[in-house]
Amino acid sequence: MAVQQRRTSKTRKAKRRTHYKLTAPTMVKCPSCGEYKLSHRVCPNCGSK
Repeated sequence: MAVQQRRTSKTRKAKRRTHYKLTAPTMVKCPSCGEYKLSHRVCPNCGSK
């Protein structure tokens, strides 16, 4: 098993983790009431698809 020879710097660790970010959920307008909702979900405002 490999043994770490040197400590990983903060910069190197941050460069490796640049892709670990959260993405905002995609919101679409409800065709019935016009409120924003998550796609492929029931509208929490009016209850339609």
